[in-house]
Amino acid sequence: MKKLLISPSKMALGEQESQIYQNILKQATEISLNLMAVKVENHPEDFLGWCYELLDVAKNRINFDLLDDHQLPTVKKLQDLLISAISFLQLKTLRIAPWPMICAFIEDKAALLALDEQLALINYLKPLRGTPLKEMIKEDRLAFTGKHAASLDTSVYRFDVEWFAATKSAKAFHQLLEDLPGAFDEALSAIPLEGEVSEADYQQFVLYYLTAFTASQDKPTLAPATRLLAMRRPDVFTPITSSKLEPLCQAMGIAKLNNRDFERYWQDIVEPIRNMPWYVNATPNSELEEQLSEIKALLPCLFYHVDKDTAENSNYFKLLHKPKRSVSSSGSKRTVRRGKESAETLVDRALQDDDIPEHIRAKRDSIVAEVEKGRSVDETISLMRTIFG
Repeated sequence: MKKLLISPSKMALGEQESQIYQNILKQATEISLNLMAVKVENHPEDFLGWCYELLDVAKNRINFDLLDDHQLPTVKKLQDLLISAISFLQLKTLRIAPWPMICAFIEDKAALLALDEQLALINYLKPLRGTPLKEMIKEDRLAFTGKHAASLDTSVYRFDVEWFAATKSAKAFHQLLEDLPGAFDEALSAIPLEGEVSEADYQQFVLYYLTAFTASQDKPTLAPATRLLAMRRPDVFTPITSSKLEPLCQAMGIAKLNNRDFERYWQDIVEPIRNMPWYVNATPNSELEEQLSEIKALLPCLFYHVDKDTAENSNYFKLLHKPKRSVSSSGSKRTVRRGKESAETLVDRALQDDDIPEHIRAKRDSIVAEVEKGRSVDETISLMRTIFG
């Protein structure tokens, strides 16, 4: 372990990496006796590999039973520093890596990233990009803006809507979206659905977006705005969140953005990414690369640290693996009721499937009624087929 801890001192680290190493070493020193009890056979020669190895030690191989309670926050801090360092180092490669290397990295980590699920979200939203938010059913609006809710039927929304920057903590944004969705439609209308997006287009969006918050006592923040922009034009705008902003800014070589700095977002995030070699020279050579080329500005989101738990932390995964029905202390079953408009839209989409027989389509109103009560679309259709054949 001692050899592992000191090995970065022999690596050719840059100024940023050296500072990160010193911060990590400071936390490791606080629990050095516990770390020394771990046998280490893998000694990576690069800093990224070193971070992965030490993170595995800190998460999976250290004996937590021997830690004092006051040491637990130190271990958590060490884990967080290593995760942030891994994200920074992987994001930093975007500045120089060619397109084939970017795609190879993503394909190699596809399972850990739950890539199929993330792409399913983008594919679902693709035909909705030009639909005004005020005309979407509530569930589609949640999917577009990145906020999970129990009403998202897993037979329709086969993905976690919070991939690519969750907005669940942006309470003022979602309250305004509920009350005045048209105000955000006006902002999004400034961004063309195809072709070049200019700085003037973006500035017009910002003007309307800020204006939408005049009806609120809360100040507008950047993160939910970037989610809207990224789902409107995933080939231009990279979404950000407060929790992941630091490694991204470190990798871009810029001072950390303030969550209200709309001007710097364009200058320091959007424009530099559009000028990176892989972005400029994206030449797809496979079906997957074709999909990735259409959402180029989202690809930095796939370079943050992921591990074997990432996919299982998806809200979609959790919904799939929880009991179908839960019983409250009073003995009644808890269900999530849906609005009639949402239920009708979800059912009509499902009934368009060629495999649905006409006599089941004729039961549309009955299916809608059950879906309104909280039953899933697939479950209801399956029940109808069992009853009526």
